[in-house]
Amino acid sequence: MKVIKRDGRAVDFDREKIRVAIKKANQEVRPKQRATKDDIKEIISYIEELDKKRILVEDIQDIIEEKLMEIQKYELAKKYIVYRYTRALVRKQNTTDESILGLIRNENKELAEENSNKNTMLASTQRDYIAGEVSRDLTKRMLLPEKISKAHEEGILHFHDADYFIQPIFNCCLIDIGDMLDNGTVMNGKMIESPKSFQVACTVTTQIIAAVASNQYGGQSVDLIHLGKYLRKSYNKFKDQIENKYKGKIKDSIIEDIVQTRLKTELKAGVQTIQYQINTLMTTNGQSPFVTLFLHLEKDDPYIKENAMIIEEVLRQRYEGIKNEAGVYVTPAFPKLVYVLDEFNALKGGEYDYLTKLAVKCSSKRMYPDYISAKKMRENYEGNVFSPMGCRSFLSPWKDENGNYKFEGRFNQGVVSINLPQIGIIAEGDEEKFWKLLDERLELCKEALMCRHYALLGTHSDISPIHWQYGALARLKKGEKIDKLLYGGYSTMSLGYIGIYELTKLMKGVSQTDPEGHEFALKVMNYLKETVDKWKKETNIGFALYGTPAESLCYRFAKIDKEKFGTIRDVTDKGYYTNSYHVDVREKIDAFEKLQFESEFQNISTGGCISYIEIPNMSKNIDALESVVQFIYDNIQYAEFNTKSDFCHECGFDGEIIINKDNEWECPNCGNKDHNKMTVVRRTCGYLGENFWNVGKTKEIRQRVMHL
Repeated sequence: MKVIKRDGRAVDFDREKIRVAIKKANQEVRPKQRATKDDIKEIISYIEELDKKRILVEDIQDIIEEKLMEIQKYELAKKYIVYRYTRALVRKQNTTDESILGLIRNENKELAEENSNKNTMLASTQRDYIAGEVSRDLTKRMLLPEKISKAHEEGILHFHDADYFIQPIFNCCLIDIGDMLDNGTVMNGKMIESPKSFQVACTVTTQIIAAVASNQYGGQSVDLIHLGKYLRKSYNKFKDQIENKYKGKIKDSIIEDIVQTRLKTELKAGVQTIQYQINTLMTTNGQSPFVTLFLHLEKDDPYIKENAMIIEEVLRQRYEGIKNEAGVYVTPAFPKLVYVLDEFNALKGGEYDYLTKLAVKCSSKRMYPDYISAKKMRENYEGNVFSPMGCRSFLSPWKDENGNYKFEGRFNQGVVSINLPQIGIIAEGDEEKFWKLLDERLELCKEALMCRHYALLGTHSDISPIHWQYGALARLKKGEKIDKLLYGGYSTMSLGYIGIYELTKLMKGVSQTDPEGHEFALKVMNYLKETVDKWKKETNIGFALYGTPAESLCYRFAKIDKEKFGTIRDVTDKGYYTNSYHVDVREKIDAFEKLQFESEFQNISTGGCISYIEIPNMSKNIDALESVVQFIYDNIQYAEFNTKSDFCHECGFDGEIIINKDNEWECPNCGNKDHNKMTVVRRTCGYLGENFWNVGKTKEIRQRVMHL
């Protein structure tokens, strides 16, 4: 039996510790109130006979108190309770020593694997993690209700980002970059006026991204459509300069050619500024900004030509990649790119098909961009097309006082995810028991989410001027509370969920692709959606159902349940749970069927959804990718590509990098062992590149990452 300590560590059950604790309490009471050796033995035997694989230390102590009361040792029970309380006070003084020291010594593997854009070897990142560990500890012991903390520890739910909960900051947002560029902003007490050129607009955009990232814990998204007008400004500036100098001296066509040459140089430099700044800037969180660039065109946009040029340059530079310290072009993790397919670029003879062909070419090499179908998104969001937030969650449609839809300048208050397979395990196929348990646990999730809401309620705009006073989210007055932005659906709170596949297997014996399983899975999904809609009406807060893209959570829930319930075929035996509504990777289903099937679930999971398909050797399958992109436009709102292939930059090998007898990575073609010259595919999130190596080089790690 494993005992789960308050800090989450699992240790072997030790009966001697119980004996010693009761003996110490015995010494504090009158002889006739003491527990005998047989009493102590009986209590220990009772605990052992529970035959649990995993038990919380608090549960053991609760049992001891209960048994002492049963044998009428009331004075002893009281002393034991006081002993527990005293020990709790000692723990409250400082319970983070080991986790922090483990971090400094680079021994805290859980933190090292948690976030691909945070290198725990760096002092700046360690500083953020140390603060995070203190926050997590205070959150667990003092800020969250005990039942929420316990539910998190037991894997009933996951309280996301507890390491930032102590501060009144939030999750993800869509920066109102258009307002900030057009009307100016303030950073570090300095006025930043509206840019007069594209290059300056790009520089200001990256400064805003860095400032925003330093004052929140989630991702952010920037819609590049607002940069088109600044490229036009640069064009007009260059044309005025050249005409003033050469008008009447040289042909107008030559003047235009010179202007276009200068404009293209500025375009390249501006986009390069965005790409390099995002990848080289270090926020105060000790990481690169977690940012998504939204690439889309609007038919009636007066700057559509300029925006097409910007998108083309972004894709071209992403295809090329960025040189690492070894001088090899690699795929940067950020910014993430989301490309919108619309009627004029869906590879059906449209004017901007050339951009989509470039996007597909980029995907084949760099696995970005992700794809959104404007056609399907308009069906799901009242005719609107807008960016997902950095964490891939979506906002609900919201109208301002003038009846206009607004998405930029809005945000997510926080996320809590529910472990669906655990409910299925406990229910043992009994649907009445399942629905009862689901209701109970959803109420826990609601209470946990309301903790997020109450933590933000009453926050003054001064806590982060870039967000609340200078345009990223609002232009509130100094000292004004942000409360009005927390209600009415302006901001959202997300209920995440893991394991529709495993739940369906447990309850129906088949996957959700089987007709019987499909009916049950949709019933569960619709119930989750109805529940968050009910919460929204009850509270006037924008609750939403969110297909959680938390790959590490898939492992965490599965690990907890395997320790607690043992190995269960097709459930805990895999070492992971399938994310959200996704079809398990072992299902025999082709890419088109998978996208078609999962689109039905995306329509329900409107608070966040993304589907992925795997295409081997993508660089050699451009035609196949184009066919899939056409299919995405007609059939599913949001999708991305993944692949199994690794790539050796030394010899060009495109296959699977092996692990040799010395447990080192090695290219099977040329023998290259330098991981800086390899691109290792992390299929779970579509991320390529060096940061993968922060999670270790063992065969176990590779198998775990590749399995999804």
